Order: sequence, then C-alpha cells, then structure tokens
Amino acid sequence: MNFDGILFFPVTPFDAQGRVDEDLLRTHVATTLEHSPGGVFPACGTGEFHALSTEEATRVVQVATETVAGRVPVVAGTGGPLGHATTLARAAADAGADALLVLPPYLVGGPQAGLVAYVEAVAAASDLPVVIYHRGSAQYSVDSVRRLARNPKVVGFKDGVGDVGLAQQIVRAVAAEGRDDFAFFNGLLTAELTQGAYRGIGIPLYSSAAFAMIPEVAGAYYRAYVDGDEVRRAELLDGFYSPLVQLRDETPGFGVSLIKTGLRLGGLPVGSVRAPLVDPTPAQEERLAEILEAGRALLP
Repeated sequence: MNFDGILFFPVTPFDAQGRVDEDLLRTHVATTLEHSPGGVFPACGTGEFHALSTEEATRVVQVATETVAGRVPVVAGTGGPLGHATTLARAAADAGADALLVLPPYLVGGPQAGLVAYVEAVAAASDLPVVIYHRGSAQYSVDSVRRLARNPKVVGFKDGVGDVGLAQQIVRAVAAEGRDDFAFFNGLLTAELTQGAYRGIGIPLYSSAAFAMIPEVAGAYYRAYVDGDEVRRAELLDGFYSPLVQLRDETPGFGVSLIKTGLRLGGLPVGSVRAPLVDPTPAQEERLAEILEAGRALLP
C-alpha cells in the first residue's frame, strides 16, 4: 500500500443533538483532500473512535470512503473489544475501505502471544490488510512484530509509544523478513515535533492531527520536511508546533479537543468532543486562535 503525503485523520463532527453529522463529515473530508494527503484514516484516534458506537463508526467509514472515491487509500479504525473489532473490520471491507488500523484491545492487557492473536483475529475477519498500532495496552515486542510481518495481511506499523530504540529494532526486524512493502508511521501526538528523528531510523511517514485543523500550515511543514529545508522546518516548529504542543499538554485529550476547536474557529461547526474528553476553556480557545493566526502568518 503506497502512501504519498501526510496521513490525514479526520475528526468526527457531531450536531447539536450529539449525533454524527454526515454532511459536515463529507465537507471536512472533501475540503481537506484538496491539500493532497497521502491517505485518510476515518474513525481513528482523532475521529474519537473510543466514543463511537459500532453503527456510528461504520457510517463514518462509509461516508469517508464515498467522499474519497478512490483518490487515496482509506484506512478505517478498528479495535477495542474483539467482537467489536471484527464487526468493524467486516463493515469497513463492505464500505470499500482499503485497510484497517488496529487500535489496542479494550481495557485488558495481555502477553505478547495474546496481542499477536488479537491482530491475527482482526486480520482474519475480512479481506482487508491491517496496520498495527503500537500504543497503550498493545505494545508489541520485536519478536511479535517479526512474527506478524510473516503474515502478508499485516502491512504496516504505527508507533504511538516513542521508544526510538525499540522502533529502530522493529524496522530492522521487518526488513530482515524481506518485507519491502511494509509501511511505518510515526503516530505520536503532534508527530511533526518528532518526525526528524523518526525519518533517521527508517520511519518516513507520519500522522498529522494538525492537518485536519490547519492543512495549509501542516502542508508547509511537510514540504519543508520532504525537501530537506531544515531552516523552514525549524521556523514552523518554533512558530507554530511548539506553542501548540505546550497548549495541548495542559489537559489530557487535547490532542483531539484542540483540533475540533480549531475547525470551529475556522468556520466548520463540528461540535464538541464526547466524554471523557473536554473542550478547551474560553482562555485556552483564545490562545489556540492566536497560535493558528501565528501559523498562518508563517505562510508565503
């Protein structure tokens, strides 16, 4: 599976009654597609997968897939309870998605053999290839990823832990299995801040929540990153991403909450986040508006 560009994780808009707003989702995906993402990942972390019912997640994937219409790969979120994960896997296949991002199991942890079995069960539930999400209760050892890489349906690894040494070992282990078709993603919060290091260990792709909120600035960073323009990349890090991260770190869950708030500030009424996430305070929202304005001021 080929991804050529920033990985776009859309939010899930909610209307005034708290229902998924499908029309706004179409608008959000369609307008952001104009900024040339390398792939679209609906109903994943930024899309509040944790707070969606099976039916809601299915519709989010269906709407996103219809809107993308084959222009770039669509990778649908699945995970949580195993029955929930396999149901969503089949639904995503029926919706025409191209692959699945396997989020961690619900609540419980398990040994490495159990994590491998969980991914294999999700992969077996449909014809879709799967990407492993290394995060939270699903942290895979080098040997586990090596074993999973022997399954041709496992096509990628997204790192949400941040152990660069372990990630490097995993990259090399997959290469030793002869998998030159395997995609590696940096999936840390505000991945732009760490992507310079990840590129150095063989992980060239990254997910960008900021791209869902302010694609013109995220795109400027991506161009500087691809072109090797370190002066420009540092300018965007210092002027936009570092202040954004400082605000993000004030409250758990702001990696999602700030994105929805930024979209609302930009005129797209995507609604609030669902519990247990919370929206920014008025003072935090004002600071976000200033950060967004500073980011746009860095554009040509």
